[in-house]
Amino acid sequence: MRALPPTARAYVLAAVLAAAACAAPALTDPATPWTAVVLLAALYLGCELVRVLAPTDRRAPDGLGCFFPVVMAAVFLLPPAAAALVAVPGALAQTVVQRPAGVRRVWHAAQQAIAAHLAGRVHGLLGGRAATAAPGSGAPGATGHGADPTLWVTGFPSVLLPAAAAAVAFCLVLTALDGGILAAAEGRPAADARHGLLTRSLAPHCVHGLAGLMMAVMWRSPYGIPAALLVLLPMYVSCWVFAQYHRERAAHRATIRALVQAVDIKDRYTRGHSERVGQASAMIARELGMADDRLEVVRIAGILHDVGKLGVPTRLLRKDGPLTPEERRVIELHPEYGHEMVRGIGFLGEARSAILHHHERVDGSGYPYGLSGEQIPVLARVVAVADSFDAMTSTRSYSRARPVQVALTELERCAGAQFDPAMVRALVTAIGRHGWHPVVTSDDDLQVIGAGAATAGAATGGAAGGTAAAGPAGTAAAALPAVPAQPPGLAADRPRGGGGAAPERPAPGSR
Repeated sequence: MRALPPTARAYVLAAVLAAAACAAPALTDPATPWTAVVLLAALYLGCELVRVLAPTDRRAPDGLGCFFPVVMAAVFLLPPAAAALVAVPGALAQTVVQRPAGVRRVWHAAQQAIAAHLAGRVHGLLGGRAATAAPGSGAPGATGHGADPTLWVTGFPSVLLPAAAAAVAFCLVLTALDGGILAAAEGRPAADARHGLLTRSLAPHCVHGLAGLMMAVMWRSPYGIPAALLVLLPMYVSCWVFAQYHRERAAHRATIRALVQAVDIKDRYTRGHSERVGQASAMIARELGMADDRLEVVRIAGILHDVGKLGVPTRLLRKDGPLTPEERRVIELHPEYGHEMVRGIGFLGEARSAILHHHERVDGSGYPYGLSGEQIPVLARVVAVADSFDAMTSTRSYSRARPVQVALTELERCAGAQFDPAMVRALVTAIGRHGWHPVVTSDDDLQVIGAGAATAGAATGGAAGGTAAAGPAGTAAAALPAVPAQPPGLAADRPRGGGGAAPERPAPGSR
């Protein structure tokens, strides 16, 4: 998103004007507590600068988010317009990776100012400011040494509900604005973007709201501002731990990316295959209702399923003609090679079993161990379907890409023998609902199909039985006149033998 489209620029401009309208009353109101505004704004700016100016090896990873407890404390302590002003300096100092950096910083400042203003309104409407202002505490920013500490203990529960509502409002406003800019700049459906952002950010914002409330209470307690600053210490430690977790995840992603690139370099015809299998595997897992953490494991298993090809001679992977039985046996060792390669990578977990068993068949005739039915791990059954689907719908050295409808029909025909029927149904349903929009690595592999077309194609192919996949005689396969006729069920599998006939009804899928 280097060059923002006009719609996105207009959206950002509207947000800036709205933020200015939110903060302007504080500039003209003589009752604005400028001491507290300056202190909190400087504190928020300092928290963000610590993150930005830290050494590279200790810096918080990009995308970790903002340090909002100070902003939330301003929401609880100050009038809404003043809270909006507090958010601006720190937001302008936040790290921006993608261009245009200036526009993004201005957007962050406007977004947070609007969110702080509206959260302050919600907090005030629910009586939060009155509950926070304990007797004898004085104006915001005052140390309030004359207050009775027992009053703070007994009155603390009354501030929880308004504070929680303000934190939720702050999160909802940020999410709504983020969803709008994603829709304007990248064309994403606004509702989908907002839903995904909300599910990821609600809990962190509530935690930051609780820390901000603690900071506000201590700020106006007899212990004053120094006690309020101490609240930030455990929060910053927790953020550092969270940053370490993100850094570890980034290292995991880099490891996976390096392995996939190595496979792609070795076998140029399968460039992008790993990512597409991961994408299809995730679609199946999502359709089956797997939890998000397991869905990520399935995606990683799909991406790394062919890593064992690094142990297969390159000449066999790039061979244009049929494979001899001996060559076939060598290639069929790649699941075991892959399992050995990743066995010591602890974070892969269940994905390792999928790498080892993704060429097993439910009828027990697969490899390397001839497992059948429920003996095959669930993730391996998911990856097997995704692998064969992409092998049939992408161009290889030994076959051209086939239409998505033909591939789905072939998978349905082989369900129960080679593939788990539940996994096949999940993929067909997912593509029927969302379409297939693969990771495109070459023009030959570009097959974007709409949801309606996928559903219609699956229905047509199902009625045609095995005829569509049999060759040019079938209606769907007639769109590929240059593809030679193949026996039913061959699909995208590599021809076997020394140029002779293929074995009877070999399975679809990649070698």
